[in-house]
Amino acid sequence: MNLCLHISIKYFTFANRNKNSIFFMNNFVKTSYKLLNVNSGSLFEDNGWMLDDPNGASASLIRAIYERKQIRFRDDLDGIYRFADWLPISRTLKGSSAPVTFKSDKLAKYLGLNNLYITFNGYFPEVGANMTTCSFKETEAYSVCGRLSENEDRVLVVSSAGNTARAFAKVCSENNIKLLLCVPADNLDALWFDKPIHDCVKLVSTECGSDYFDSINIGNIAVKCSKFISEGGAKNIARRDGMSTTVLSAVEKIGAIPDYYFQAVGSGTGAIAAWEANLRFNEDGRFGQKNMKLMVSQNYPFAPMYNAWQADSRAMLPYDDDQARKDASVIKAKVLSNRKPPYSICGGLYDALKSTDGQCFSCTNEESEVAMKIFEDCEGVDIYHASGIATASLFKAVENGMVDKDKIVMLNITGGGERRFKADRDLFYLEPSKVFKINDSEECIIDFVNSLF
Repeated sequence: MNLCLHISIKYFTFANRNKNSIFFMNNFVKTSYKLLNVNSGSLFEDNGWMLDDPNGASASLIRAIYERKQIRFRDDLDGIYRFADWLPISRTLKGSSAPVTFKSDKLAKYLGLNNLYITFNGYFPEVGANMTTCSFKETEAYSVCGRLSENEDRVLVVSSAGNTARAFAKVCSENNIKLLLCVPADNLDALWFDKPIHDCVKLVSTECGSDYFDSINIGNIAVKCSKFISEGGAKNIARRDGMSTTVLSAVEKIGAIPDYYFQAVGSGTGAIAAWEANLRFNEDGRFGQKNMKLMVSQNYPFAPMYNAWQADSRAMLPYDDDQARKDASVIKAKVLSNRKPPYSICGGLYDALKSTDGQCFSCTNEESEVAMKIFEDCEGVDIYHASGIATASLFKAVENGMVDKDKIVMLNITGGGERRFKADRDLFYLEPSKVFKINDSEECIIDFVNSLF
């Protein structure tokens, strides 16, 4: 056989086996969409990194309105990018995995539910789940970085309570994207990896006793410098639509929109994303017409959104900073410790709960630990405390008669399989270049982060 022809055939075969190959990345066509101001209803074009409506008169989330109303579950792309029709991306990146949904047997029987589906984000090879960071934050990292232009020279800034930082560090390291992470010192043990992190990723921290909000403040100061670009958190449509792939996975598996959606929340971004995916499926029309009830939960005593919801208040209730830090230090689900979540904003969690006739629960560390053990005994895999909080809230809802046993229940396990993944693996930890005090000056912070890149 002609050698050149032989090589061409081998390459074509490889490219079709390995959908993360350069062949597929270079031929990806940018997803077509417009942006919607949720409050005003106005549509406008995206300049590539809009986080707000530049002409909006009041605070509101913006939302992607995709040209393709009926989603394709694409077999020509791997991982999260199978859902590219409803992701605001201009490129695909190597290494992604997608959430995996399966019908529960043992946990469903334990709860007396006939249609319990678990959407698993983490490491659980038996069901096909292969997220190496063991967290659904991978979905947002691959989506956000896929939205980021390959010609972007500014440094992406991400503030995190831990698991988001781990996901972005992995994605940016493997794809040579410059990244500044801001993480509280008490949460640095979350920054573990199965391989060394590339030098394009830098980490700074806030002192012991600080919390997630303090790390957000560091990130906000950093982006005042033109060298940096804010990831944007809940305001970034790519973050929300990446997280919405949990629902896309569930609907693809089930063939219908679920009736109930259970998830623990720190910012509520994942639940907002689930609501937005639900709205798109209603417009798609092939999977039913319903609003699934959002059943969200927080880790007591850090429960600002639960407290506001119980008071039927759109506005967040007063929460002393020192008390918030103390409460955050007590909870086991550290990733749920956002003091300034997108709850009140138009299109935020309050609106999502109202629109879906949803509920908000509060569960203790002890309730989470019981739920985690029962889940592992039934399903055969360890889960994080945040997922334990979600599972505990499902237990409460069933016990209180709030769930119809014959309806479709989706339990979003946002992270799990860490113990299994770490077994027999050498681990690498990302160390901070500097630990800032809470009261450090803006000048001090800007000067240092500038020196890192």
